[in-house]
Amino acid sequence: MKATEVLADGFGRIREVVHEAVEGLTAEQLNARLDPAANSIAWLVWHLTRVQDDHVAEVAGLEQVWRTGGWAGRFALPLPVEGIGYGHTAAEAGKVRADSPGLLLGYYDAVHEQSLRFVRGLAAADLERIVDERWDPPVTLGVRLVSVLADDLQHAGQAAYVRGVLERTSG
Repeated sequence: MKATEVLADGFGRIREVVHEAVEGLTAEQLNARLDPAANSIAWLVWHLTRVQDDHVAEVAGLEQVWRTGGWAGRFALPLPVEGIGYGHTAAEAGKVRADSPGLLLGYYDAVHEQSLRFVRGLAAADLERIVDERWDPPVTLGVRLVSVLADDLQHAGQAAYVRGVLERTSG
């Protein structure tokens, strides 16, 4: 198996968890917070999607789907449009809301497709390219993509956990 196939598989696994965490939920469930400082499923999925969109678009030399696909306007969040959720306060996280699974999954799937197109077009040697010299050692493309995978999978798992809690407490 090629390294790029492993990365594509990793992105596919995130997609599975995201869909399992979101499909069939009501707006109330998507936006529910287990306590006032907790992140909702809507925030978790929006954030992991924004991170993937931002980071992959940057290293791929592409525009973010958030803007090109009109998702910023569809979400219409009362937050800075360029934000990805990093460093959000509890109050800011509470402003990220979704009225349906379709909104979250539509944006996620569009980002996922752009990410897969990019990853599938890479050669193994491309993964050694330095994409961020602000770190010591500098960050390669391969390390950056693995970082996105790790962060996204953690947040997808958190969303699945929140769903499980909500289903147990409402049933």
